Amino acid sequence: MCGLPFPTDENVLIGIGTADDAGVYKVSDELALIQTVDFFTPIVDDPFDFGMIAAANALSDVYAMGGVPKTAMNLVAFPLEKLGGEVLREVLLGGIEKLKESQTVLIGGHSIEDDEFKYGLSVTGFVHPKKILANQGLKNGDCLILTKPLGTGIINTAIKGGLASESTVKMAIKVMATLNRYAAQVMVNFPVTACTDITGFGLLGHVAEMIDGSAVGVTIYSSLVPILPETVDFASIGLVPSGAHRNRKFRQNMVNLRSDVTPIIRDVLFDPQTSGGLLIGCPENQAKNLVKRLIDNGVEQAAIIGLVDDNIKGVINVE
Repeated sequence: MCGLPFPTDENVLIGIGTADDAGVYKVSDELALIQTVDFFTPIVDDPFDFGMIAAANALSDVYAMGGVPKTAMNLVAFPLEKLGGEVLREVLLGGIEKLKESQTVLIGGHSIEDDEFKYGLSVTGFVHPKKILANQGLKNGDCLILTKPLGTGIINTAIKGGLASESTVKMAIKVMATLNRYAAQVMVNFPVTACTDITGFGLLGHVAEMIDGSAVGVTIYSSLVPILPETVDFASIGLVPSGAHRNRKFRQNMVNLRSDVTPIIRDVLFDPQTSGGLLIGCPENQAKNLVKRLIDNGVEQAAIIGLVDDNIKGVINVE
């Protein structure tokens, strides 16, 4: 889209010129609007679960920017004759479940008939203009904290092949349907320097966005990264989505793997996530306390997984 004559406005605080999670528009000295949209095709069989996951995923960008979601609008493309109205009803009920949990009001939406089913939300949130969290801003010595385990892309591939155990499927659905609300509510009380949520570019792809063009690099400690059960086993037999390979090829010039880090772990770190966790940059002297507070507030797998270093500018070392 480079070179297109986009309209401009001095009140746009974050727009399409960056790789941030959402746009931000200043309304007053005390209020800015966060706006985001996301939708996708079904990734699980149960329509209610799909609705919850899609809604949690759409709401996540607001949380990642330090905001609170307030309103949402449905986006639906649906083959009514093929799937029937009850399937659509269950999907919408799943979405409503997460909107209620996030205290977000559904104020409308738009639907079309389409051969391929798609569902998601357009979400508007509130944030103070001086408290916006962008995906860049990491400082030397910051720790990186991840709030959800990786592996949903690989596990969803295994689900399609009928290879994932029932317990693993339930765990993956639970992780994807969990709102980042609870992590964000803790995070905003700490001196966070940058934040993003882990979605389609995978962990390393989103880390790359956080340091691209900046004066710092990052070391990721792979043994500390939380990973869903069976993920490594599935990756070892080749059940890796094509998106992970695209992510790796796109960012391979920025990533250095220590010799004992296997290609399997590399693939997990590039695995495209659906409704993944927050990746939070926090000064080292506050990071352990932040993780403790996250765990105490139900974000049970939050962990420090990396360290920001200005001696490796523009590089991600994986150890």
